[in-house]
Amino acid sequence: MQFNWTKLTLGTTLTILTGVVCVTVAIAASAPDPDRGREAFEKRCTGCHALDSVKLGPPLRGVYNRRAGKDRRFTYSDAMKDASITWDESTLDRWLTDTNSVIPDTDMSFRLNDAEERADIIAYLKQLSDK
Repeated sequence: MQFNWTKLTLGTTLTILTGVVCVTVAIAASAPDPDRGREAFEKRCTGCHALDSVKLGPPLRGVYNRRAGKDRRFTYSDAMKDASITWDESTLDRWLTDTNSVIPDTDMSFRLNDAEERADIIAYLKQLSDK
């Protein structure tokens, strides 16, 4: 019996390419998406926050890479004013997961358990700060 190397190579190549396509699609689907983040922001955050004006909470345009408690338009709690945190992916993710675990005794109490939704909101806020 003679072994057909051409058939094996073609079959192996197709299997590998199929796997690569599946992994690429999975990675793209799980990558933070600012457009989904805008939708999640509007659904989850706009009850208390606006991008450019004070509501119950401070405006959030430009919050990415800003020090906590430093927007002059808003009156922050003492805990927030005294915090030495700069808002980046890590701190925003922890904050949106459980505000009180990051800065206890602030006026904001919020938890967002969905890691993908948090990442999307953070991508949206980051995109707004880059403009």
